[in-house]
Amino acid sequence: MSRSRAILAGGAVWLGCLVVIHGAERADDRALDGRLVRVLEDAGFTGKIESSLEHRLGRPIDSTLANLGRLLWFDKLHSLHHDNTCAGCHSPTNGFGDPKGMAIGVQNNNLVGPDRSGPRNQRRSPLVINAAFLSALMWNGRFSAPSSDPFDNTFGFHFPPPEGDTRFPPSSPVVRVLLQAQAHIPPTEMVEVAGFTGVCRQRDFGPRSVFCQFDDGLGEQVPLPDASGFRNERIRRKALDLLNAQPEYRRLFGEVFPAVATGARIDFTMFGLAIAEFEFTLTFANAPIDRFARGQRNAMTVAEKRGALLFFGRAHCVTCHAVARESNEMFTDFVNHVAGVPQIAPYFGVGAGNMIFDGPAQDEDFGAEQVTGHEADRYKFRTAPLRNLAVAPAFFHNGAYTRLEDAIRHHLNVYESARYYDPVAAGVDVDLTHRLGPIEPVLRRLDPHLRHPIRLDESEFNDLVSFVRDALLDPRARKENLCTLVPPTLPSGMPVFEFEGCP
Repeated sequence: MSRSRAILAGGAVWLGCLVVIHGAERADDRALDGRLVRVLEDAGFTGKIESSLEHRLGRPIDSTLANLGRLLWFDKLHSLHHDNTCAGCHSPTNGFGDPKGMAIGVQNNNLVGPDRSGPRNQRRSPLVINAAFLSALMWNGRFSAPSSDPFDNTFGFHFPPPEGDTRFPPSSPVVRVLLQAQAHIPPTEMVEVAGFTGVCRQRDFGPRSVFCQFDDGLGEQVPLPDASGFRNERIRRKALDLLNAQPEYRRLFGEVFPAVATGARIDFTMFGLAIAEFEFTLTFANAPIDRFARGQRNAMTVAEKRGALLFFGRAHCVTCHAVARESNEMFTDFVNHVAGVPQIAPYFGVGAGNMIFDGPAQDEDFGAEQVTGHEADRYKFRTAPLRNLAVAPAFFHNGAYTRLEDAIRHHLNVYESARYYDPVAAGVDVDLTHRLGPIEPVLRRLDPHLRHPIRLDESEFNDLVSFVRDALLDPRARKENLCTLVPPTLPSGMPVFEFEGCP
């Protein structure tokens, strides 16, 4: 055989091998796709939850009302001390979630981002994106829909004392969605928006009292929760006075509420409807996993697909981070669990924190027990929705871990992670590295689903991280998109927060 013929023959063999290898890879890809399709179907995942929003609302989103809500979201006018508003703790730089590991609300330095400073609250502010589909809100699920459907007020909405089940009774013709009800609360929270005058701290639902003086010059001794109903209403009235005294807000409310246009006062139901309407526009549930489920098989990488099979299978993540039925494909069961999260608390000292922590050393967070009063609920927190976690700077209710990889490792071996936790190595802010609450009482109550370690090799672990980080991220949740929602000016004329990280 001539040399040229030998080269041609060798090339043909090489090309033939490539065809065989490529064909085998395509067959493997098809098999992987087929397995994932079956798993998602069995789990009840459709990838169509976002498209159901307006159907469940029973109407299109009102863009005028939503824009009013957007302005209120960023405007500090309705804060009694004009130092915080929704956007201070729910930032467009982080999926309208907390830019800090543990929230800093009132008495801040007018920055929103890593350099935000001021007294700490007790927990992180959760992501608001996709909150319309959540039937239990906040880390201890204290705002919830008894129907398990946030769009169904047949049984009213459940709130903690003093609001309870009476403020939003069943079948209200106006407040029909859980978000519309929940928006009534943040402006009344002293550590979040309302603020303090003088030195005082708040305990959510415990036996202690706080002494605070509001900007109307009236001081009161407030035992919580017994007498705080009066406090809440007084704060709401003061916030409404501020809005009603602003001509531009009266004009904007009048555009969507005819009664205001003819002289009626802006009321808090109107405020709640506007805030919720803006939140409805923050529905971003078109991640690679959704597009794959709808038939776009190349929407996910091979690593993400392998990670998804682990998530729904051997890693048992879907047991609590559920997607079926009332979970609304949000990757949560909306149930409170003890996840064995290390307990961190701000250092002691003036200005260290606005919350009185639980436990004898004031370095614990009793979670759902603060709401129910039942010791059996101690250290329980609602399962976190996992969508768009890639934009969060920290994880769990208190931001104990700042890397998604560490948060996932914690789930895989809770006892080891919790007992050997190092806040410095975990990357939390310096002021949160000095006081660790006891961990053994937490671990004694650990959820049964987390008691047995799950072994993954390095490749499997990386696949699982890829799935949670990338396959659940809707690109619209990135700051490049959300920062465009920051208004250049506000109706009140007050300065807009400086958002670190926004262009």
